[in-house]
Amino acid sequence: MRFTVREATDADLGALAALLTAVNPRHPWTEDTLRHEMTSLRTHPLGLHTAQWVAQAEDGRLLGAASALQFGGMYHPGRYHAEVAVHPEARGQGVGTALAATLEAHLHARGAQELLAGAYEDEPQSLAFLHARGFAEEMRFFDNVLTVADFDPAAWADEARLPSGLRVLSFAELAAEAGEDAAAHAFYEGFLEAREDVPRTGAATPVAFETFRERLGRPEFLPEGVLLAVTPEGEVAALSELYRDLHDPERLNTGLTGTRRAWRRQGLALALKLAALRLAHDRGVREVWTGNATTNAPMLALNDRLGFRPRVAWIEMKRGGL
Repeated sequence: MRFTVREATDADLGALAALLTAVNPRHPWTEDTLRHEMTSLRTHPLGLHTAQWVAQAEDGRLLGAASALQFGGMYHPGRYHAEVAVHPEARGQGVGTALAATLEAHLHARGAQELLAGAYEDEPQSLAFLHARGFAEEMRFFDNVLTVADFDPAAWADEARLPSGLRVLSFAELAAEAGEDAAAHAFYEGFLEAREDVPRTGAATPVAFETFRERLGRPEFLPEGVLLAVTPEGEVAALSELYRDLHDPERLNTGLTGTRRAWRRQGLALALKLAALRLAHDRGVREVWTGNATTNAPMLALNDRLGFRPRVAWIEMKRGGL
């Protein structure tokens, strides 16, 4: 098969979203979500590096793509997240090798110190591809999926109650009460502390308010799906996020669930997860997806109690170090 490797442009975003969805249908993309993601990275105050290439057949089809990206949530100037994705129908024809060579040359020229990449545990060829290029396993994450028809909100009535004085409000409700700016700041303060203990392969980078506020503009953002435990003073003590899935209207995806340190061990995370699942139940949603590191024992135990069941693990791999 004859193809050309070239730099990707914004004109490729629709075809690129379709390609990435074919490669990983577990987590599909739309053109809108991909455009928002790339715009957020390119305009980030840290000056994140973004580079993308596509392998294009003579008839114009995208056969594969590669990227070298930096993310603001776990930033270091020498750290890059690398990806090579080849359409299932184009594998075994040199596309991945050509894209990897372009990616390696680019990263070498930039003096990359640490590379992060990954593949699912049921993709032996992808894992072998990474091992052959010097990557080794660093962490494992897997999708946890709950079938909403199996969840009975009435069975959890006692656990759904918050400590006296706290209220469960959605972001939409808090914004209606306090104004959107005040609600966004309260959400931000709770988010900042709750995210600090999320397992990751590197240290968390501080998040500026204006960067955080872009979450509210994501195409999949669901104001009524962001559930907050709010104190009488208007502070957010805990949160649990649900987002729309733009490919599947019967699926919701969980973002961050977490509790500020002063409020832990009082059942806030469980109460908010229950509120989120009641919302999913009332909306007629089929499935709720969440992602967990295999090292996050407390959240795994909580999700298991609620009926979430793990799927195939994503193996995060690393080459080099900082």
